[in-house]
Amino acid sequence: MRLFWCYLVSGAAATLSNDVFFILYNSRAAMSTSANMSASQTKASKSSIPPSSRFTFWLVLCAIVLLATNMRAPIVALGSIAPVVQEALGISETELGWLGAVPMLTFALGALISPAISKRFGLENTLIAMIALLTIGMVIRSVIPTWIGFLSGTVLLTLAIGFANTLAAPVIKQRTPNHIPLVTGCFSLTLTVAAGIVAGVVLPLSEQFGWQWALGGWALLGFFALVLWVFLRVRLGSSTRVVAPLATGSSDISVWRSAFAWQIAVFMGLQSLLFYTVASFLPSIWLSKGLSAVSAGQMGSVFQFMAPVAILSLTWLVNRGRPIQALAVFAAALNVFGVLGIMYLSTDLAWLWSGLMGMGCSAIFTLSMMLFSMRTYTANQSSELSGMAQAVGYLLAFFGPLGTGWIHDATGSWDLALFMLLILMIINVVMAWLVSRPIMVDGKHV
Repeated sequence: MRLFWCYLVSGAAATLSNDVFFILYNSRAAMSTSANMSASQTKASKSSIPPSSRFTFWLVLCAIVLLATNMRAPIVALGSIAPVVQEALGISETELGWLGAVPMLTFALGALISPAISKRFGLENTLIAMIALLTIGMVIRSVIPTWIGFLSGTVLLTLAIGFANTLAAPVIKQRTPNHIPLVTGCFSLTLTVAAGIVAGVVLPLSEQFGWQWALGGWALLGFFALVLWVFLRVRLGSSTRVVAPLATGSSDISVWRSAFAWQIAVFMGLQSLLFYTVASFLPSIWLSKGLSAVSAGQMGSVFQFMAPVAILSLTWLVNRGRPIQALAVFAAALNVFGVLGIMYLSTDLAWLWSGLMGMGCSAIFTLSMMLFSMRTYTANQSSELSGMAQAVGYLLAFFGPLGTGWIHDATGSWDLALFMLLILMIINVVMAWLVSRPIMVDGKHV
């Protein structure tokens, strides 16, 4: 059961390129005046000038980054001190397992229902409510030290994260349409960096201040994010009324009937399945291949730490106009070579095979987040595509570790499970080629 927690100590991933300070999209706000305009009319007109593009860019970037710091911290924090919490609450292994399974299910549920809710109430309004819910969830599981209290808080905060996972892409598309790769990269990279920081400090904090403060203290980040998003909503307004298409095409097509939408859902889903499976069982697999316990554990760290490298590289290349199709196929191929290396090639290069899979998974996640915005016409459509793909993806991810564990228990070996993963990753190379074609969600060419 402890292995089940390995995949909770992960943040999914993307980029902060060196030229972030130089890539600001430029536009000019217009205000018409006339000679006979009254003083009051002039004042009203001036007050209606929208924020500058530079101000909007930095405000959205800061809000997105602060949002991302809250989306992995509570999950990673729990995974890092699971034995401490288990002992403190007196819960069984089964109850601990439910705490590990809940995030995947609530992520999928949040992704599924968030598009309709955000369309009704607005992107920013929905995100503000979810940040508040996430913060409340972190507080509840710390101040009610019982199994029911902890489970309730976990359900609330992971459901809120499921919403945020889906709605980040349409906000980026709506507010910073000229810098989708850059802002998406910053979002994904923050997920990874925040997860790494929290994983390293939560146990010392629990020893110093107690597990309740070590977990509940991260609610302070939620409060800061809530303040900034409220300010963004007041300053920029709601995206509900701003849904004009950015290209000529069908903006009302159902994503559930779109071939492209299903392709990207499978593409992201297979990546998620590999990611959470490898994060759960990689040390055990390398142990069976003859590595020492210390070396096997280090391979899990290599897998995780390659995420920033992949995210930074991908964002840098996309920003410079490199072919997305080549990047997508290359990222999917990295996963194939990684699984193939574990199965048949030298264990002396265990770090290479683990690193290749870490890079492949992180690059695919980041690219998928970019495509949610780049291959849709409106923010609402981006939200629907993101929700559909992530709902399918997290459901697939939920069954990955369970299926792999079941096959291992049934056969007493990792060989069949690895072979199945290899077949799925080869299929994902084909999916990478399909989803990265220059087409929009309705099948029309870009």
